[in-house]
Amino acid sequence: MGRLLGATMPNAAVVQALTTDAGSYTWVAAAVGSQNAAGLQLASGAPVLAVGGFNGSDPSPTLEQFKQDVADGRIHYFLEGGGFRGQNGGSSASTEIATWVAQHFTKVTIGGETFYDLTKPVGGAS
Repeated sequence: MGRLLGATMPNAAVVQALTTDAGSYTWVAAAVGSQNAAGLQLASGAPVLAVGGFNGSDPSPTLEQFKQDVADGRIHYFLEGGGFRGQNGGSSASTEIATWVAQHFTKVTIGGETFYDLTKPVGGAS
């Protein structure tokens, strides 16, 4: 896996998953922190939401904003945990979002990385 400015680049399977139907989403994925989001965005060439800003500690988006974006079908995947660099957010907003996602959406493994498919709620409800 290559690196650019500290962002680890995902493998081809992850890039393929993110670019499939990319035009249907505002963000092909969301990840806690910009380092995690950057590698996904640089490799796929598609927008990725950096939950919590640079290091995951900013309160943006809020859980309610994130829930609305998911309900509106604007985000396809959520990268589990710290992702490629082990980076975890410090704000309660990013922690609340990650917890909500894990409780309500289907976990999938793509190219050895764990994501949640935000188009597939667990039990059919989110």
